[in-house]
Amino acid sequence: MAHSDLFAQRTKAMKASEIRELLKLLDQPDIISFAGGIPDPAHFPRDAFAKAMSLALDETSAGTSLQYAASEGYGPLRTWIADYMQTLGVTCDIDNIIITAGSQQALDYLGKLYLDKDDTALVEWPTYLGALGAFNAYEPRFDRLNAGENRTPDEIQNAARAAGGCVKFSYLSPDFANPTGKTLSRTERLAVLAQADALDCAVIEDGAYQALRYAGDDVPSLLALEFAQKGTLEACRTIYCGSFSKTLAPGLRVGWVVAAKPVIAQMVLLKQAADLQTATINQIAVNHVARSVFASHVETLRGVYGARLAAMLAALDKHMPDGVTWTKPQGGMFVWVTLPKSVDGRDLLEKALDARVAFVPGSAFYADGATTNTIRLNFSMSDEAKIDLGIARLAEVMRKAFLQ
Repeated sequence: MAHSDLFAQRTKAMKASEIRELLKLLDQPDIISFAGGIPDPAHFPRDAFAKAMSLALDETSAGTSLQYAASEGYGPLRTWIADYMQTLGVTCDIDNIIITAGSQQALDYLGKLYLDKDDTALVEWPTYLGALGAFNAYEPRFDRLNAGENRTPDEIQNAARAAGGCVKFSYLSPDFANPTGKTLSRTERLAVLAQADALDCAVIEDGAYQALRYAGDDVPSLLALEFAQKGTLEACRTIYCGSFSKTLAPGLRVGWVVAAKPVIAQMVLLKQAADLQTATINQIAVNHVARSVFASHVETLRGVYGARLAAMLAALDKHMPDGVTWTKPQGGMFVWVTLPKSVDGRDLLEKALDARVAFVPGSAFYADGATTNTIRLNFSMSDEAKIDLGIARLAEVMRKAFLQ
């Protein structure tokens, strides 16, 4: 039997994640990997999680932690998130919050919730490839999110209608974006919100890296800016996706969504149909750890990762040949490198692996895959000495193979 003959047509748009494939290289100890957007396991709050798991499994708690629970999520954790969002300038209650299995699941749910076939999703160019993968399953059309550009909202919407649908949402990561590391200014964020109002579409704000700022001043989130404009979360079109993966630990798969109650109510139905709930014991453990060490742990990460970012920027400046440029983020986990137009990032990776250096070619982050002379470098997993060595190796590969 040829099972593939029975697969739904939408499966043809599904592709293996280049990042997930490259993560297999981490098992090779001689590889200097700048590939995955992975927190350094040396800095997981292991002791805090050990204590939290013990508390979750004691005689009085095990009946809750090992049991089915509400699809919306663990109440005390949602209360912590509501308090945390208040510090970001957003007033909400737990009915505005759903817990998801990481923010990746949230993106899948939101794609399912909003996108009919041939609808348009506005995305940054380039954008997070996990979002492209999540949305692709629902067969959308992708268009560039460039608020404030020459195209009018009518022109954007007319193009969407000509393709057979309409603009359903804008998706972006405004703080230290994956893959570019760029942060939108307050003015740029307001332009995104104004464009969404004109298009009457939703805004999906990916806040995965917002807490990881190492320099410069905080910029209010899109949701905070819209909340300040409209005065109530129920009037806001922004949907905020948060995650504990980059701050506490990714393996537990705990993220959250904050949005107007009708959005959350519909996402609860999707959750019930998909997996019933996020693992109760994981939510309880994250709640304990967030309440005990979140602020101090994030401050530690800022010191560690900030030093590594500085080391990568210094190494790029020291080693890279002429014609190569890169972003200079103030936070997050990534630096985006633009190569001479004659250099394909995928060809460079093939040769760099021979020199025992890995990264992600940039074409995977473009909805059309057309731009090939870019690469994404991660700095969170390597210490300063390894970063300098890896960038030196990469620069030497460029010189020998492509820039002679």
